[in-house]
Amino acid sequence: MVVFFWTRGLRTLQNAAQRSCKRVHYCTAVQAGKKSVNGVELCYQQTGAGDHALLLMPGALGSGVTDFGPQLKGLDKKRFTVVAFDPRGYGSSRPPIRDFPSDFFHRDAQDGLQLMQVLGFSRFSLLGWSDGGITALIAAALSPANVRKLVVWGSNAYVSQEDIAIYNSVRDVSRWSERMRSPMEVMYGAEYFRNTWSAWVDGISQFTHNPQGSICLELLPQISCPTLVVHGQKDPMVPSVHPQVLLQHIPNARLHVMADGKHNLHLRFAAEFNRLVEDFLLE
Repeated sequence: MVVFFWTRGLRTLQNAAQRSCKRVHYCTAVQAGKKSVNGVELCYQQTGAGDHALLLMPGALGSGVTDFGPQLKGLDKKRFTVVAFDPRGYGSSRPPIRDFPSDFFHRDAQDGLQLMQVLGFSRFSLLGWSDGGITALIAAALSPANVRKLVVWGSNAYVSQEDIAIYNSVRDVSRWSERMRSPMEVMYGAEYFRNTWSAWVDGISQFTHNPQGSICLELLPQISCPTLVVHGQKDPMVPSVHPQVLLQHIPNARLHVMADGKHNLHLRFAAEFNRLVEDFLLE
């Protein structure tokens, strides 16, 4: 999925994460660190001291601080311990250079699950946006004993020709607005961003060769935890058929539609989204 960024205060957060990803504190009492996971060094952010641990999984080319600023700041820190991470090749989890083999979503899922084990969390909930939602679906299916609850939004379990047309329409980053392009170039540099984004479009397109264009369709019935699927009615990147498919195939799922929500609904309507998620997680 496409990543749309929350830009207010973004450069400050990006610079703080990129400088070192050493153990630091900033105004929202978020700790940043790195852990060795599955042969790579993954950067993560952690805040809160609640009994219910959460792992936040970012979208394509995203990172914890760019994709989840309002959640790291706003989710209840007394009830939750919130962890966000930069998948390998993204954000401050570089090196390695990001690549997109046929199992890249499964690889990210295993990385996220293992990171939580390394941090000492044996049971936790998953919140995944866009590509991170796909990763979270896979993780919940493959490791049901570890996942308490699941929240996904802006996500899909298969790729259609309609989806490919959407992705190709945004392949050329030179046609992006300055507001959308600049944060990416600040984080990655223009060349890395351009090349990695094009590689992502190719990477997501390869799933059209699978039966039904499946990314993880066959895994959805294996998700046993309570699942909240959130969809923005005005999402330009994810046609409304995708959340319906998730609802139909995940046994214990419910759907919440935000009428004015777009792809970045958790950033644009952060307070509403955070309340929705907290209520679901605390049921």
